[in-house]
Amino acid sequence: MKVGILKEIKIEESRVCMTPAGTEIMVQNGHQILVEKSAGVGSGFTDEEYIAAGAKITDGPAEVYAWAEMIMHVKEPQPEEYEMIREGQIIFTYFHFAASEELTLAMIARKAVCIAYETIKDDDGTLPLLTPMSEVAGRMAVQEAAKYVERAQGGRGLLLGGVPGVDPGTVLVLGGGVVGTHAAQMACGLGAKVYLLDTSLPRLRYLSEIMPKNCVPLMSSPAKIRELVEQADVVIGAVLLHGAKAPKLITRAMLGTMKPGAVIVDVAIDQGGCFETSKATTHKDPIYEVDGIIHYCVANMPGAVPLTSTMALTNATLPFAVSLANKGWKRSVKESLAMKEGLNIVEGKITYQGVAEAFNMEYVSVDTIVA
Repeated sequence: MKVGILKEIKIEESRVCMTPAGTEIMVQNGHQILVEKSAGVGSGFTDEEYIAAGAKITDGPAEVYAWAEMIMHVKEPQPEEYEMIREGQIIFTYFHFAASEELTLAMIARKAVCIAYETIKDDDGTLPLLTPMSEVAGRMAVQEAAKYVERAQGGRGLLLGGVPGVDPGTVLVLGGGVVGTHAAQMACGLGAKVYLLDTSLPRLRYLSEIMPKNCVPLMSSPAKIRELVEQADVVIGAVLLHGAKAPKLITRAMLGTMKPGAVIVDVAIDQGGCFETSKATTHKDPIYEVDGIIHYCVANMPGAVPLTSTMALTNATLPFAVSLANKGWKRSVKESLAMKEGLNIVEGKITYQGVAEAFNMEYVSVDTIVA
């Protein structure tokens, strides 16, 4: 199969979808790889490394789109790319369709085969292509919160871990999944007092066993969230509804009960955000203030550490990319439930229920299309 690797053009996105090492494996499987010039530079990979791995280099995205049967990206296609996408072309990337009606309508119109990293699901219910970036984002959330709670950044002037004789900061983490667990681990490692909320009792039992003593896993409820936001110096939104919009757990009214200069980090912003006052920001302009509360809502947090992120992403995506290229999308979907879960839009039809529900559009079963 002809596979195209594009340079990311979303604002301040320095990741690339595949490392030279991953490219070499694709070539060994008999596939042709065309890489847009300088695609890997932001992650520390040169064009010469891709050439050595067996890829060819081209100057611009138009050539990649025109040539490739499958396009690989990190972030969703941007508006300037829409017209380059061909009918039946496989686009394999993070889409987060439920957060963007414009993108959804564009991909329907282009009749592309849209396979979303974030909805591919293993038999055990885990999200193998979302997990590595969730791990990065969860750890980064605490790193960024610790910075912005400093006085020089407009925060409370607090050291999250405290010092002997001084109380540490309080961190509230909403969601005990991959993002939330890694965020809580980082906050605990700094010495903060951490409350980790989730709605699954089995998950809470597991977290109680594995988390350090300065982490308190609790059952989430609106009342418990209202109680704990008043105590929190940092709130991290780490909720995920598989393939759907995130629920709004922190309202505008709650901000008035929080400590002035507290920091909230919305890791769910790619799925619309879990705070009522959230709006997407960038690494260049990452924060804004509402009612005295600092909001950090960068939509591509792992893009700030592209070397780590790109290697972690390739480790996860490569087996699926090889399968798609070896078998084609129809056979891959028929043989793999995980790949079937990843198919969001095909032939102008929405094949993922969460996306259809987000915009009150018609849902068509994948089975109907591949039959």
